[in-house]
Amino acid sequence: MLEPGEAFDVVVVGGGVNGAGITRDAAGRGLKVLMVEQHDLASHTSSSSTKLIHGGLRYLEHYDFGLVRKALLEREVLLRSAPHIIWPLRFVMPHDRGQRPAWMIRVGLMLYDHLARRELLPASSAVTLTGSPLGAALKDEFRRGFAYSDCWVDDARLVVLCAVDAAERGATVLTRTRCVAAQRDRLLWRIELAGPAGAETVTARVLINAAGPWAGSFVGSVPGAGQRALRLIKGSHIVVPRLFDHDHAYIFQNPDSRIVFAIPYEQHFTLVGTTDVDHPGDPGEVAIDAAETQYLCSAINRYFRRPITPKDVVWSYSGVRPLLEDEAADASSVTRDYALELDAGPADNEAPMLNVFGGKITTFRRLAEEAVDSLIGLFEDRPQVARRWTETARLPGGDIAGEGAGSSALDVFVTTLRADYPFVPPALLRRLAGAYGSRARRILGPSRQLADLGREVLPGLFDAELRYLVDHEWARTADDVLWRRSKLGLHCQGDAAASVQAWLEQNLRPVSRWVTHA
Repeated sequence: MLEPGEAFDVVVVGGGVNGAGITRDAAGRGLKVLMVEQHDLASHTSSSSTKLIHGGLRYLEHYDFGLVRKALLEREVLLRSAPHIIWPLRFVMPHDRGQRPAWMIRVGLMLYDHLARRELLPASSAVTLTGSPLGAALKDEFRRGFAYSDCWVDDARLVVLCAVDAAERGATVLTRTRCVAAQRDRLLWRIELAGPAGAETVTARVLINAAGPWAGSFVGSVPGAGQRALRLIKGSHIVVPRLFDHDHAYIFQNPDSRIVFAIPYEQHFTLVGTTDVDHPGDPGEVAIDAAETQYLCSAINRYFRRPITPKDVVWSYSGVRPLLEDEAADASSVTRDYALELDAGPADNEAPMLNVFGGKITTFRRLAEEAVDSLIGLFEDRPQVARRWTETARLPGGDIAGEGAGSSALDVFVTTLRADYPFVPPALLRRLAGAYGSRARRILGPSRQLADLGREVLPGLFDAELRYLVDHEWARTADDVLWRRSKLGLHCQGDAAASVQAWLEQNLRPVSRWVTHA
C-alpha cells in the first residue's frame, strides 16, 4: 500500500500516452512521481489511433505548418527510441483526377519532405501504378500516384513501455485507481484515490491533469479551477481480411476532402480508418456505428477492385480524441495541436495544476518534455530537473541494433534471436521481438525447448509471457493481454478470452501496489 498521506512531487492523472510520457520524463529528471489511471493503461484513446507516427500530410491544407513540422521532427526521434514497436512505412497515394491536382500534391509532398530534417526516411516520389504490385489491387483508372514515408507504431505498447520506463526510474504507477477528489491546501494538493487497495490519500506539490477525453470534466471537478472547452471527436476504424499483397500502405482522397488509410495489419489483415465525428456523449461509451462502417467501406470501394461490405469486418474499434475547441465547422479540420495550461489557483500562488489539452500520439514526447520544463521553477533546489533527456533515450527493449532503427533493426534482432532460440517457431519469435524488443530474452530466458516456456494457454501464448505481463506490465484482465499488450485477440477463436482470464485468476498474486520491477 501507499504510505498514509505519502508525499509526491507530482501526481499525474491519466494513463494514456500523454500521462505516461509525462510520468516517464519527470521520473527521469529525479522527481518523485505517482501516476494513476482509472482503468488499464492505454485503455481508451491511446489504443484507438490509426497507429501512425506521422507529420499529418493533410494538415498542410489547413496551413498548420508549425504542427506538421513539430510532428515531422519527432518521427525519427521516436523511430530511434523504439525500433521494435515503431518502424518506417511507405504510403502510396493514387492520383484521382477528380480530386486534388497532381501539381498540388507534388508541392505538398515537397513541403513534407523539407519541413524537417530526415536521416532515416526516404523522400517522396512519383510512382507508376500500372503493371506494378502497388497498383494490382487498384481499379484500372488509377494509373499513377505518389509515395512518401511516415512510420507505424504499436500505440498501446508505446504507452506501456513509457510506464515501464517511468517505474524503473522510480515512479509509482497505479492502474485501476481513480482520483476521486483533489483539494488545494495552500502549497500542497491533497488527493483522494480509490483503487484495489481501497481509499488512500496522498499529497503532491503539482497535480497534472492528463485525463484525455475526461480532462475537461476533471478540471470542472476541482474546486477553484477554471474551465476549458474540449471538442470530443470520435474516430473509428475497421479491420478486414488482407486486401493487398505488399508492405506499403495507401492513403486515399475522398470527395468530402477527408482522407482514409488502408494499412497492412497483423500479417493477415488490413486496417482502414479513420472517421471524424463529433461525440457529445460519455467518452467511455464509444463504438462505431453503421454509418461510419459504410463510410469506410465506400472509401475503400472507390479505389480497390475487390469491394468490401460491412460483412467483411472482422473487428472494429473507436476512440474519442479530446481536441482543442477552435470553432472549426468540420470535425476533421479541428486542430490536432496541444495546449499546456498552468493553473496557480484562485490566489495565484497556490499549489499548481498543469492541464494537458489536445495533442496527438506523434508529439507525445515533445508534449511531455514541455510539460516538465514548465515545472522547473518549482524545483530550483534540484538542478537535475532542468536536464532534458528523452530525445536520445531508448524505450525499454529498444536497444536491439546499435544505431539502427525500424524494420531493418528488427530483422537483424530476429535473426540473432533465432540463432539463440532455434526451437521457437519463427512467427512466435517475430511477435515477441516486435512486442518486447531486447526484453524478449527476459521471457525466453534460459529455455532450451518450447516446454520450458510453460503451458501453452493459447496458440503462441505461454505461461512465461503471461507471467511477464502480470509482473512487469500491469496486465490484469484478458482484454489487457489480448487487445492492448498484444493483438492476439484478432488471431484467436472461441473461448480465448475465457482461457486467459482463467489463467489470470489462478496466477494473480494479491497486490495492492502494481509497480514494475526491473
